[in-house]
Amino acid sequence: MTLRTATDLLEDASYPITTDSLREAYGDVRIEHPTGEERLGDVLARTGDDEFADATEAVHAVMGALGQDAVGRIGYSDRDPTPMGVDGHEPVSF
Repeated sequence: MTLRTATDLLEDASYPITTDSLREAYGDVRIEHPTGEERLGDVLARTGDDEFADATEAVHAVMGALGQDAVGRIGYSDRDPTPMGVDGHEPVSF
């Protein structure tokens, strides 16, 4: 199941709700990502929250608690400008 589908499940829950209740209801849902998959219950356990006031809070907590294998290259961004004082990359002409 994609992360978007998993977060749709969280959005359908009745809030406020405890983390344990979400884990009981959706803990076995598997979230697929580029390098494998994780159980939603394991991700929820890493959030550190006991209760969520609304779906937005739960979704943001899950996004922040996903393992680093789910995000691709750590620290990589092709959109960051070259920091001041650094020569940067040579431009490439196509």
